[in-house]
Amino acid sequence: MIDAEGEQVGVIPIKEALATAADAGLDLVEVSPNANPPVCKIMDYGRYRYEQTKKKHEAKKKQSTFQLKEIKVRPKTGEHDLQVKIGHIRKFIGKKDKVKVSVIFRGREITLSELGKTVLQKIIAETEEIAMVEQEPKFEGRILVMVLAPK
Repeated sequence: MIDAEGEQVGVIPIKEALATAADAGLDLVEVSPNANPPVCKIMDYGRYRYEQTKKKHEAKKKQSTFQLKEIKVRPKTGEHDLQVKIGHIRKFIGKKDKVKVSVIFRGREITLSELGKTVLQKIIAETEEIAMVEQEPKFEGRILVMVLAPK
C-alpha cells in the first residue's frame, strides 16, 4: 500500500488499508492489480479522474488537425477564374488544411492532358512559397489529381 503522501507503507490486510483510507477521508484505489501482491494507493479518486480528463483535454488541444479541401478546375479554365481558385487555395493553406486540386476532363478534352498538366504547374508555381506538393499530379480515370500541403 502507498499512503496519501506517496510513502510506501508495506503489505497490509485489505480491511486495515480501507480503515486507513477512511480515517484520511480518501479512497483506496488499486493501482496495479496484476502485481503480486496488488498495489493500492490512498488518494482522492474523484480528483484523480478530474486530473486525468484535464490531461487528455490538454493533449487533444495540442494535436494538429487538418481537413482535405478540394478545388476543381477544367483544362480550359480562364486566367481570372484560375486566379480566384488560387486565392481559395491560399486561404485553405493558410488555415493549415491540405488541398486536393482536380482537373476534370469531359468527353474529348482528355486529349488535352498536357493542358491540364500546364494548369497544375501554374498552380504549383503560384503557391510554392506557402505550399508544397504532397502528391504529384496523376490520373484517376478522367481526373488529373494533385495534393498540396502547407509548408
